[in-house]
Amino acid sequence: MPLFECLRWQHAQLCDGGAMLKWSVLVYVVGVMVALLHLHYTHRRMLTELQSVRSECSNLHCYYCCPGTSLSLACGSSRGKRDVSSQRKPRRKRQKHGMFLHLVPASTYSYDDRDTTVLSWAVGRSQGAGLQVSGDSITVVTEGLYFIYSQVLYEDSATLMGHVITKRHKGAETKLMKCMTIMSPNVSKPLNTCYTAGIHFLESGSVLELSVPRAPAKLVLSAPATFMGIYSL
Repeated sequence: MPLFECLRWQHAQLCDGGAMLKWSVLVYVVGVMVALLHLHYTHRRMLTELQSVRSECSNLHCYYCCPGTSLSLACGSSRGKRDVSSQRKPRRKRQKHGMFLHLVPASTYSYDDRDTTVLSWAVGRSQGAGLQVSGDSITVVTEGLYFIYSQVLYEDSATLMGHVITKRHKGAETKLMKCMTIMSPNVSKPLNTCYTAGIHFLESGSVLELSVPRAPAKLVLSAPATFMGIYSL
């Protein structure tokens, strides 16, 4: 083969190889672009489906968690929040004001035959009609649990002083509470207080009385020093 023909044949082979290489690169680039476009549209479709699923879940949450709320309202919207909060506001329970009676001393009366001093009371504060006071006695109209408290200030020279709260009901007499204190006989004017309190069930018609088992007994009849009270639980 002449030298010139050989060179032409080699040049043709090189040209064919270069053309094939260019076509291969072009096909590869086109394939990559098609793949990228496919991924882009797939990603957009997935985002659209995800938003749709979120919207459905939000509507279901509003339906099950907030009954009565329109499904067209998004739970995240401000109006939706106001509706939900208004429905979830707990109802305030009506405060039940209990009955009570606070008594201050009015006078005392001594029974020598019983060696007892009884206090008569005046109403300091009261609420409700379930408790009534008359002289030295408190009458319970409404039965139930009651907290009873009392304090007496003594200025007696006796060594031991105290008082008793008694309940009378249907002819029976029960001592509910006792309070005792030791006085100081070596001082010119002995003073000491005795306070007691407790919870008791009182039947309708029960009558309470505070008495000092000594006649006569020297007591301080002032509201801050001597008092008695009862209130329903």
